[in-house]
Amino acid sequence: MRTDPADFTAPVVYDLVLRSRRTVLPDGERPASVAIAGERIAVIGDYDEPVPAARTRDLGDLALLPGLVDTHVHVNEPGRTHWEGFATATRAAAAGGVTTLLDMPLNSIPPTVDAAALAAKRRAAHGRTWVDVGFWGGAVPGNETDRRTLHHDGAFGFKCFTAPSGVPEFPPLDTAGLHRACAAAAALGTVLLVHAEDPRLLTDTPTAPDYRRFLATRPAAAETAAVREVLAAARATGARVHLLHVAAAEALDPVRDARRDGLPVTAETCPHYLALTADDVPDHATDYKCCPPLRDRANREALWAALEDGTLDSVVSDHSPSPPDLKTDDFATSWGGIASLQIGLPVVWTEAARRGLPLTRLARWMSTAPADLAGLHRKGRIAAGADADLIAFDPAREWTVRAADLHHRHPRTPYDGRTLTGAVTDTWLRGAPLDTDAAPRGRLLRRSTR
Repeated sequence: MRTDPADFTAPVVYDLVLRSRRTVLPDGERPASVAIAGERIAVIGDYDEPVPAARTRDLGDLALLPGLVDTHVHVNEPGRTHWEGFATATRAAAAGGVTTLLDMPLNSIPPTVDAAALAAKRRAAHGRTWVDVGFWGGAVPGNETDRRTLHHDGAFGFKCFTAPSGVPEFPPLDTAGLHRACAAAAALGTVLLVHAEDPRLLTDTPTAPDYRRFLATRPAAAETAAVREVLAAARATGARVHLLHVAAAEALDPVRDARRDGLPVTAETCPHYLALTADDVPDHATDYKCCPPLRDRANREALWAALEDGTLDSVVSDHSPSPPDLKTDDFATSWGGIASLQIGLPVVWTEAARRGLPLTRLARWMSTAPADLAGLHRKGRIAAGADADLIAFDPAREWTVRAADLHHRHPRTPYDGRTLTGAVTDTWLRGAPLDTDAAPRGRLLRRSTR
């Protein structure tokens, strides 16, 4: 049996031992037992090794994975709680094996662009989260002096847009503002997250009942040009930058070049870009609308290749729901956001399994890498000393998505009726079974949390 870290003292009898023939560890998948003391993983041993414990559960061939860490969730509370909310979003997260999420600084009112807004977020979330929740701050024109206070108050980093965000209270940064935001992030030792699209290459259309007309308004060149601008700002300032929801394959080469040059840049994509394509979208089906948009099959395969070669680090939901009245039948006027917080793992696993990829890759992309982005080094991994955030996953179970069964506030999703492979069967949050019928026990996290 492996021993604990020097700073962790094991009890004589552990609180819980979980055994699985498919335990997904940082160094690979193997049969193992995971002993839990209090809220943390104490020891990882062999599958059949006797371990004294108050409770033991053998998962057999169910996979044991680290809880997912989703660093890109729009909870929208306070101010737009009729769009989503902490209670509904975190219940959906818990059902999908997401044990930690980070809330984006929009589309709540007020947006999280100063200390008072961050405090309002925490008040709205207090006692209403089934999973652990942290908060990003916002970088918008005019809040330069507020960013340092947000940082010291525990914001995990800052998000900005280079193109209009879709809500007037969260405007984009121009080129000079982007450079200042990068310089500030470097000075604070934090990360700047960027929604990268070049507004000069985006066009409008008065109506777009068919998806192809909408797609033409947000070409891949807009994303690529903005990515190049972000990387130039990072080179000039030494900032650590993270590219959000990369959708365009042609934007990948600049990222590869930057990483080869040692630039501290990371990048994510989302389940919808890995599973859906422009060819899947029927006319008027605006549940598929997102920005940047879904592109063609060749583009999707290039994103998968970028995950495999490490150009893309993580896969997160960009869960951005809205009330049904904002999902009109016209792509030009409909809200751009896809709701998928609860089903991200099976969506990605369905596609990964078709490509012969192992669960260890998913654990890296959906747990460890997002946790590392936020500096949550006790999250996102099955290792001694880590928080005992764990999920049991049946990788062979096939099931059909029914939007009405999902827990987020509005039962809309483009995956409605789609058959997926893989299902979360159990979730543990900090060593205890996560029961959404019981009182919420999620914690509110701050940047200093380790």
